[in-house]
Amino acid sequence: MTTPPQPPAVADVDTFTVTRTVHVAAPVERVWLALTHEEHMTRWFGARASLPEVRVGAEGYIGFEGYGDFVVRVEEVDEHRAFAYTWGAHPGEPEPLADGTSTLVRFTLAPENDGTRLTVTETGFGTLTSRDPRQALEDNRQGWTSELDELVAYLERDLEQDTMRSA
Repeated sequence: MTTPPQPPAVADVDTFTVTRTVHVAAPVERVWLALTHEEHMTRWFGARASLPEVRVGAEGYIGFEGYGDFVVRVEEVDEHRAFAYTWGAHPGEPEPLADGTSTLVRFTLAPENDGTRLTVTETGFGTLTSRDPRQALEDNRQGWTSELDELVAYLERDLEQDTMRSA
């Protein structure tokens, strides 16, 4: 079963926040794995990912073709419920991840009907000093629209293949 098209990410210019909620026709446990394990992250989010540990304070990166690698640091882990990380506003950002150089991405997951309600909220654009906050807000709004569409497609395709293998 595939999910119909869903509303795009929304950028709130007053709070400098990007938000998107999608329904994924997959169990919370699968969505969690796709968000937190590098072997799954590379299949829907970026071309490269390194996140050797899923614990608060762990560091790694997510790399995108044409953009480079973005440093990430895990900020919250509430298994199957919430996962958050700070990431640099520029690829290979030499400055520490902090206000002015990074934003906070937070995913929340909840069981919903036949799958999972997933919300991503990215904050911190208003404090960016290393790039134009409004442009970064719009770029990431577009990014979350396409990336979460890819996540939904990846998980639902994977689920269909598992169903076909077990039939």
